Amino acid sequence: MSVRQQGSTLVLEGDCPVEDAEMLADLLRDPSIDGIDWTGAQRVHTAVVQLAILAQLPVAGPCGDGFVARWIEPQMVAAAGGKG
Repeated sequence: MSVRQQGSTLVLEGDCPVEDAEMLADLLRDPSIDGIDWTGAQRVHTAVVQLAILAQLPVAGPCGDGFVARWIEPQMVAAAGGKG
């Protein structure tokens, strides 16, 4: 599984296919979650990215998926007021 909880952080690692979106959604329901670390992710499906955006949590980056790191993550950080 490429999505796991480590303390109050959700960690995305390796390939994060569409099947991981459901697990991520379930984990995001935990109010103690305060961030997402996707530095170890290699490929992130858009469904997983969309959940990360909707969560509005700080993200540890850069994302290991080059496309996400270049085009999506900067917008997430800007929307969070530079916290990411």
